[in-house]
Amino acid sequence: MAVPRMTMDEADILEYYLKNKSFVRDVKVHDQTGTLVIKAESIADCRGQIFEALAAFSYNDPAALSLVPENTGRALNRRYQEKLAFSIAFRLFQKVFLGGPVQNFITALKGAKFIKRGIRCLLKGRIRVPVLDAMAIGVSLIRGDYDTAGSIMFLLDTGELLEDWTHKKSVGDLARAMSLNVDKVWLKTSGEDVLVSVKSVKPGDRIQVRTSNIIPLDGRVVSGEVSVNQSSMTGESLPVAKRPGGYVYAGTVVEEGECVIEVTKTHGTGKYDKIVKMIEESEKLKSETETRAFNLADSLVPYALIGTGITYLLTRNVARALSFLMVDFSCALKLSMPITVLSAIRDAGAEGISVKGGKFLEAVSRADTIVFDKTGTLTKAQPRVSKIVTFGGADEMEMLRIAACLEEHYPHSMANAVVDHAASLGLSHAEMHTDIKYVVAHGIASEIDGKKVVIGSFHFVFEDEKCSVPDSEREILDSLDDSYSHLYLAIDSELKAVICISDPLRSEAAQIVNTLHELGLSKVCMMTGDNKATARRIAAQLLIDDFRAEVLPDEKAGFIREEHEAGRTVIMVGDGINDTPALSEADAGIAISDGAAIAREVADITISSDDLYGLVALKKISDAMMDRIRQNYRFIIGFNGMLIVLGLAGIMTPAQSALFHNTSTILAGMHSMIPLIPKK
Repeated sequence: MAVPRMTMDEADILEYYLKNKSFVRDVKVHDQTGTLVIKAESIADCRGQIFEALAAFSYNDPAALSLVPENTGRALNRRYQEKLAFSIAFRLFQKVFLGGPVQNFITALKGAKFIKRGIRCLLKGRIRVPVLDAMAIGVSLIRGDYDTAGSIMFLLDTGELLEDWTHKKSVGDLARAMSLNVDKVWLKTSGEDVLVSVKSVKPGDRIQVRTSNIIPLDGRVVSGEVSVNQSSMTGESLPVAKRPGGYVYAGTVVEEGECVIEVTKTHGTGKYDKIVKMIEESEKLKSETETRAFNLADSLVPYALIGTGITYLLTRNVARALSFLMVDFSCALKLSMPITVLSAIRDAGAEGISVKGGKFLEAVSRADTIVFDKTGTLTKAQPRVSKIVTFGGADEMEMLRIAACLEEHYPHSMANAVVDHAASLGLSHAEMHTDIKYVVAHGIASEIDGKKVVIGSFHFVFEDEKCSVPDSEREILDSLDDSYSHLYLAIDSELKAVICISDPLRSEAAQIVNTLHELGLSKVCMMTGDNKATARRIAAQLLIDDFRAEVLPDEKAGFIREEHEAGRTVIMVGDGINDTPALSEADAGIAISDGAAIAREVADITISSDDLYGLVALKKISDAMMDRIRQNYRFIIGFNGMLIVLGLAGIMTPAQSALFHNTSTILAGMHSMIPLIPKK
């Protein structure tokens, strides 16, 4: 399809409109040519749907406009494409149309910029790459070798441009992947709270947020008190207390408490820029290997200067001495290493995996232990209610209605199962409780009609809350099937219902565990708050190496500390509020995206797919990243070492050395941009 004229904004609207169609696998809209390329499972089968979608499309459609992210990256790519094209065109124009004296004057003028950088570096007491660049260009200009000086500067400028482009593109891709994705909020009205689309909220509206909720919009607290994890916006490592009058930011997470927020900024305002700033300022972008390469690159610079001096003293040959200046290892190392890391983050993003920094990809590659939470991770993301066992003559539907009313405020896989089951039966569960209190890894407590209501684990209901069951019904409680997960509901300290939830294993779980073993993870573990019988059965089915049952959040984190003390690198995979201590403790914490918001906030990596295959893709990308870093390292050291030897032997001139060195640097950088895992 082609149209006569299209702006970048129009191209973005059309592209994201089509991407939102279920029958479209991928689409690229090229605004300059006014064309689009659509990938579908079967173009022949989808042809009619595609034409219908295009016929119904409008650039002014609010629904289509709402699909476009705050920043798509199209303008960024266009800016750098134009810069690169201009740089190459100017170089060709200079070589072909300008005479020798004019060309030499321009080269000398440009050389002053590099020489100034080198002098500034020396004045700061640092002997770094700019010093080598300045000496190589300066000596070439002094010797009248303007062509070599011009080639060196062109290749250095091109390298800087490509590095900056790749870095900003990767950061942009990562920021879009990390951008807030909240669809619904609880809106305060004159009557009961109403669940509405976040995009319908206006400045001045008031919304309710509770423990584990992500704060969807900037605003000011008007009632209540909360402890907020706002590290994603401000970098603060500890939760911050927010009381009436305090300001809260979109994208931060309520760790404890609940409050009402008066919205000051609508959906999307400034969010992307905040995340980009956070990423760019974060040291997490650098892996340990990348940091070591940078340190090595800087440490080699003085040796290059020493080599230059020794060679000149021994040979009195300026050309051979310049071999050390024209060839250095640091340029290629400093270009290829970060590009490889950021390319890996980009490739992970294409697989629906959001990674907060290269160090976490390196941790995944080095890891020998992986720890899975059970519920919602190894088991289905959407467990279902199988049956409800009532006590004391309680009505089954009424107990389900009360349970759904409480559980809908704390989204987790088991809570979602209760809410979904109530919805499937057409049960209305309007707000009928007072303020509710959530106890991490235990349950919920509230009041309904003046009676205390608790729902949660056996430990919470019977041991913490001291609830009881009539002796005549004790046998029913004891005979509950252990193959189910159980939620216990008690009113006025008496057990009223047990909701039995079937939590089947994911169909791919066994294959994933086996594949992870094959990819080098020697110890696959499972942590769960569920009973030992259920945990043992699942561990046997999946060939899990080790498992712990009936564990609390701090015990999960304690197990990871034990593994660290044993010298092992640990990955933690979870989706719930109770997984957050372990996610923080692990070398790389991985959250499943449909789990609790606070788990995604704390995690270093988030997988957005609804299955576990993303773990395999993540491991392969991480391993490929480390392999490429090692390949680049060997190539850079070997190739540039060869150039130095050839220069010292007089086989290669300084100009040739500079050309081959800078060309190899650009090639190493370009190679680092290639996708790590070939697309099928």
